[in-house]
Amino acid sequence: IEVLDLRHWTSKGYTRVVVDLSAPVEFSKNRIANPDRLYFDLKNSRISKEIKTALPVGDGILKTVRAGQFNQDTVRVVLDLEEISDFKVFVLDEPVRLVIDVYGHEKAANTHDLASAVKTIVLDPGHGGHDPGAVGPNGLYEKDIVLDIALKVRTILSKNKNFRILLTRDKDVFIPLEERTAFANSKNADLFISIHVNASPKKTARGIETYLLNWTNDEESIRVAARENAISLKKMKEQMKRYKSDVDIMLSDLRRDLKRDESIKLANYVQESIVSTLGENYNDIKNLGVKNALFYVLFGARMPSVLAEVSFISNPLEENLLSKEAYRDYIAQAIADGIDTYMAA
Repeated sequence: IEVLDLRHWTSKGYTRVVVDLSAPVEFSKNRIANPDRLYFDLKNSRISKEIKTALPVGDGILKTVRAGQFNQDTVRVVLDLEEISDFKVFVLDEPVRLVIDVYGHEKAANTHDLASAVKTIVLDPGHGGHDPGAVGPNGLYEKDIVLDIALKVRTILSKNKNFRILLTRDKDVFIPLEERTAFANSKNADLFISIHVNASPKKTARGIETYLLNWTNDEESIRVAARENAISLKKMKEQMKRYKSDVDIMLSDLRRDLKRDESIKLANYVQESIVSTLGENYNDIKNLGVKNALFYVLFGARMPSVLAEVSFISNPLEENLLSKEAYRDYIAQAIADGIDTYMAA
């Protein structure tokens, strides 16, 4: 297994390190003192070149991140620590990458922290660049529709002086899923909303649904997550088994920090708002409800976060609606209203 690269995003209180790999890898992790460091031994792996990344001084969490061939069949990735409070590890597939989130002692951005008047909201239009997302029967691209909706939501919410609205992308570019959450975390965001359109092999499938990060046994929800994660359904199921303990740790943290309850609230407000707004203006809008699934883009988010699937581009009728400016305006207004309601609650 080849170790291809090391990447990182860093901010006060949070750093995400990503190790790019050629295939799934077994690894062990350990923390040792004097000097304080965290290391990961990747089994049966090779590194083509030694990688050393000095992180910006003043990061306060990590000094350096480095990787080298430890012995014949082990690559060791070392994080030299300045001062950390906690760390989390998970693995994403296709391409395979090991993600290490490291937290400083900085107080995490608190939901509804009244002391800070201005709330940071990160909108995440799915896909982009070489990744079109789902494509409708008449050739409509998910990446274009969701970018347009996100830009409209930004315009609406920017009128509120208490909101700072950031987008993970504001043009047609590809951004890896793990970079999207890293961006939100590094901006200490108060909310993260990923905007997508749905697709199904069943052309008659239609409606609106909103997701939060959690385990699910529902075949349809697993299929939706696999599609948005850009992996096969089979791979998705394998991964759910393989990394169960890492994901369990992440989910228990969400529950402990009340992010889970807040995400449920946010999901319900957004879902109800989209369904009722569209229902007032169009016939036969189907409410598919709030659901759970393991979306990569929500992994490691340190704020309430949801993923909205705002209609089925695979359904010719809904694709036609999505192609209409007015329909997208209603969806954008509804998402903005849902966020407003949540923030005021």
